[in-house]
Amino acid sequence: MKTVTIDRDKCVGCRNCEMACAYARTQETCESSVSNIRVNHYIEQRTLMPMTCLHCEEAWCMSVCPAGAITRNADTQAVVIDANRCAGCKMCMLACPFGNIHFDNERQVSHKCDLCDGDPKCVGHCIAGALKYQEMNDLAAAKRSKYDQMVIATAH
Repeated sequence: MKTVTIDRDKCVGCRNCEMACAYARTQETCESSVSNIRVNHYIEQRTLMPMTCLHCEEAWCMSVCPAGAITRNADTQAVVIDANRCAGCKMCMLACPFGNIHFDNERQVSHKCDLCDGDPKCVGHCIAGALKYQEMNDLAAAKRSKYDQMVIATAH
């Protein structure tokens, strides 16, 4: 399964990802408040934390949805919300352990990352290369390699 991965050390906090997502969703605005990816700024800790849906293998949001509005896309394996079926109960927001489901107050429905049907716009607009759309197995290998390089650097 491919998903959006985030290298927090590369993120520069430009919020292009939020704007690209917002525009892809609405075709009207780049307001980050309607984006499915959020870049949290922790000024005192001098760090940034981009976050988006992890499309969990065991998606609790999908399990608790009483309307059956949350399903897994057969092509992309993304966990997606059908706004036409969403009852607006916010159970999915309560169930998501990462806080990656948002609520559209105007339409009274939940929304979250749907991987843009396999072409995540946030990844294409990330100027720092912090976001990638890659296979989960590749992510594990990349993390091991990054950790190996840190150990090698501290050993010398």
